[in-house]
Amino acid sequence: MTAPCPLCGADATLAFRAKDYNRRVTRESFNYHRCRACDLIFLWPIPHDLHLYYTDRYHVIPSSLEQLTAGAGQERYKIGLVKRFVPSGRLLEVGPGSGGFANIAKQEGFEVEAIEMDPGCCRFLEEVVGIRVTNASDVPRALLSLAPFEVIALWHVIEHLPDPWATLAAAAEKLLPGGILVVAAPNPDSWQFRVMGRYWPHVDAPRHLELIPLNLLADRARACGLETALATTTDEGSLYWNRFGWEMALSNCFANRFAKIGMRMAGGAIGRIVSPVEGSEGRGSAYTVIFRKKTDK
Repeated sequence: MTAPCPLCGADATLAFRAKDYNRRVTRESFNYHRCRACDLIFLWPIPHDLHLYYTDRYHVIPSSLEQLTAGAGQERYKIGLVKRFVPSGRLLEVGPGSGGFANIAKQEGFEVEAIEMDPGCCRFLEEVVGIRVTNASDVPRALLSLAPFEVIALWHVIEHLPDPWATLAAAAEKLLPGGILVVAAPNPDSWQFRVMGRYWPHVDAPRHLELIPLNLLADRARACGLETALATTTDEGSLYWNRFGWEMALSNCFANRFAKIGMRMAGGAIGRIVSPVEGSEGRGSAYTVIFRKKTDK
């Protein structure tokens, strides 16, 4: 069974079939193919009713700004990464959910906007967090309608997009010279994926439409005029996703709530044991990469 690669058009062979092990919205199986030419892993065909796999519980919307702020402490490392390259300016987050990072960026003095698909999150972002939001599912089109930014951030969003390459090109166009694009995503070259295969929680069928190798993403970014300023699998966020993978993989084996809690604890223990392996550069379950737009000089 083959499918055309959505990036390069080459034949892609069936790599594995996966189910919705994480949320169990459906019992269907979904086909993931690997391109023979560029190594992209992608879901094919994409369900026409993809929105149905994002249930009402997918986004947890806080009851207040205070609750949002209190629960977003683990996202503070993100603004530290951003400010290493851009200390202030206009910042756009694509897919902010309820806005933990967006709120932190606003508190740090950035002029923040967002593109978000979920209407409930949009209302919370505008009415409670106080940032301008474009409610859209067509991210490239929405991007091109906005004024330029110093920072554009996609924290574990690009793998959800039907056309990540058009989004990458639009983001590059809307960055000011010297501005940065931040992308965090699952790492298909990770040790954890090699061990778990189709059961890897970061496959997250069918919501994750692509698993993009870091070198492939960097090549495409370079073609859009973006240089790699930072690429790592050992930042604070990526290390968290290592532990998450083990916790979810074990808890997904059970339906009973108490069994799932116990298996999460066991998964956390396994994660600590194998952390010397997964904590080495390039082997982690996720990567964070920062691309900088070339200046005119």
